[in-house]
Amino acid sequence: MTVVVLLSLVTSAAVLRRDLEREYEQRALAVAHTVAARPGLARTVASTSPTATGPVQSSAERVRRATGALYVVVTDRRGIRYSHPTAANVGHRVSTSPDRALHGHDVVTVERGTLGYSARGKVPLRTAGGSIVGEVSVGIATARLDAATRKLVVLLGLVALGPLAVGLVGALTLGRRLRRTTLGLEPEDMADLLREHAAVLGGVRDGIVAVDRDGRVSVTNPAAARLLGRDLTRGLPVDEASVGPEVVALLAQEPPPSGALCVIGDRVLVCTRLEVHRDGRDLGQVLILRDRSDLDQLARELEATRALTDALRAQAHEHTNRLHALTGLLHNGAVDEAAGYLTELSQAPTWVPGIEDPYLAGLLAAKAASASEAGVRLVVPETTWVDGRLEHPLDTVTVVGNLLDNGVRAASDGEREPAWVEVTLLSDGDDLVVHVIDSGDGVPPELASSVFDHGFTTREDDQAGHGIGLALARHTVRAHGGDLRLLAASGASHGAVFEARMVDVLARARRRTAAGP
Repeated sequence: MTVVVLLSLVTSAAVLRRDLEREYEQRALAVAHTVAARPGLARTVASTSPTATGPVQSSAERVRRATGALYVVVTDRRGIRYSHPTAANVGHRVSTSPDRALHGHDVVTVERGTLGYSARGKVPLRTAGGSIVGEVSVGIATARLDAATRKLVVLLGLVALGPLAVGLVGALTLGRRLRRTTLGLEPEDMADLLREHAAVLGGVRDGIVAVDRDGRVSVTNPAAARLLGRDLTRGLPVDEASVGPEVVALLAQEPPPSGALCVIGDRVLVCTRLEVHRDGRDLGQVLILRDRSDLDQLARELEATRALTDALRAQAHEHTNRLHALTGLLHNGAVDEAAGYLTELSQAPTWVPGIEDPYLAGLLAAKAASASEAGVRLVVPETTWVDGRLEHPLDTVTVVGNLLDNGVRAASDGEREPAWVEVTLLSDGDDLVVHVIDSGDGVPPELASSVFDHGFTTREDDQAGHGIGLALARHTVRAHGGDLRLLAASGASHGAVFEARMVDVLARARRRTAAGP
């Protein structure tokens, strides 16, 4: 602002100086015209010789003193002075060219003469008949011009001090406010902070969605767009920014969720919402989304491995018992009985008839044991038939396991005795169809449409982690092109009935046989 004011002051002074020069030139020209118009002056110059005491010198000096001019000089056609403030210069030729005035032109200029710089005006001296007999030159000292310029500059400076003072006070006030707003950070610090902010948000694997106190999306990172499966539009209200109804519900949920499990799209996310305050001001909220899909994948692998291990353990235990029985028969010399026993064993089916896949067999064995501990009997009817083995054992174990866990809990909490869960597995080409029915109390009719919603549970304790199994199972089934449905909310002799169809999850035995050696 100081530089601008100084430049404006210099420019204004230059313009005023030029205007003053023109004003003084015109004033000198006006005085010169007045002198040239004096009666008899031209005749006197044309008819007499120049003298220091002559009438022309006396008349010119009176005009000079009356107007305050630096000089009033009258010359003849040769440029010889008839008047001059310094009497000794009378009779000598002028120091500047009189040619233009002697040719009939008015001349205004700022020149240096014997008396120094002056704003001068020169006019031709004419007789009554119009003949040019000389010139009249009037000069006004530039010292007066300089004094007038200084006065104007001082006045302009005083006028400029007011806006400059106001501007400086405003600049200081805005600077202090800016430092308070930016917590004392300089522009370079803010640029570094912005780069670090972008690097941190882009580098973390957790999704970050921040909204301001007006409910507009203010900060997002690439991980949030990846986890939510959509690009987020910043600056729009959260319910219009394409964040999805699940995120809107999380931002409005009270109390704020902390580590809550949510199914958004085909991902299981751990969601935490933080309210941001500083110096007593509400700055908005931050939603942190952590992907649990990798952990869930590991859990499913562990579940499948455990199912296979339980199946092998149960099979090994069964074979051990049979070997003990066979050893006892042979030890007692009952050879014929031992031979019959072996024949019977060779014809005996597995513990789950119709299922040859080790993952499904192991899962049913494990769930039968856990159901027994809960006082529930797991029933696999004779209609169960799965032709082939699983091509996607992890996803299939997730779906069947969640349905069985849900059925066991419902049967254990129900009022019917004895408690039971029945599971039927059927292969339909390469598809697997699963039916699960339990002896529980079923799902209330008014809640049947919400049973697959994330967080839905009929358990009264509503502990963390409940209400996610069925939602995850449906997402997994639909990822394979199938669907999970509630066929019946309840019945006279049973509770809820669920059906799941998983597409292209079986590698049928016939196909493997056809592709044999």
